[in-house]
Amino acid sequence: MPGSRPSRRPAAIAARLRAAGCVFAEDEARLLITAAPAPADLEAMVERRIGGLPLEYVIGWAEFCGLRISIDPGVFVPRHRSEFLVSQAAARATGGAVVLDLCCGSGALGAALAAAVGPIELHAADIDPAAVRCAQRNLAVIGGQVYCGDLFEPLPRSLRGRVDVLIANVPYVPTGEIPLLPREARIYEPLTALDGGPDGLDLARRVAAGAPLWLAPGGHLLIEAGEHQADATAAIFADSGLVPEVASLEEMDATVLIGAMRAAPNR
Repeated sequence: MPGSRPSRRPAAIAARLRAAGCVFAEDEARLLITAAPAPADLEAMVERRIGGLPLEYVIGWAEFCGLRISIDPGVFVPRHRSEFLVSQAAARATGGAVVLDLCCGSGALGAALAAAVGPIELHAADIDPAAVRCAQRNLAVIGGQVYCGDLFEPLPRSLRGRVDVLIANVPYVPTGEIPLLPREARIYEPLTALDGGPDGLDLARRVAAGAPLWLAPGGHLLIEAGEHQADATAAIFADSGLVPEVASLEEMDATVLIGAMRAAPNR
């Protein structure tokens, strides 16, 4: 009724969220209630979510690989399918490894990889200043260094030839398919984190071309791609002098391309 206080009951909030089209309404209701410091804040948060703002922007964080990753409005929200990329990178990294996370967004992948393998020397970069600020907060606790600029351009020259694992969650949606993305992504996330060019592989080409200069002998480049892009991306890796491998996990709809740098010959 008019003038009544907003309900903090999960069922009532979930019903409102479900009516607005939220598929996981019950889970979202619980998260909103937990995140809200007061009833008035909760009502404002529910209204923002009903209005279409991504849940992660409303509550200020995203769960990724069991970690709570701080997410600022306008910063790419890490997808759970990218946890497969982290697992593939972890299988090729050890404690003390030098790791480079390009197109790092919030820094979620680098943070998760550090949690999986132990202390690492972590460097990350993104072209979006908002993402860099967010990543700096998420990676400061593990000593990660974050740079602002276009791919390899802002990195210190001292990293060349030292990177054991290079992870790059590059945008890989073809330009013509951007209008088909969910509304939340199209409206609220930065286009630079989504648009991969005419065939979706523009950034993959650039990263693969530059990777051999930065990878250590025996190092690996790992990027995410669409299943239908796997063969073309493997060819891109091969053209750049990397030994390609394709890994996929059907239940997560995840495809990861792995490019191995040939080890230095024994002398």
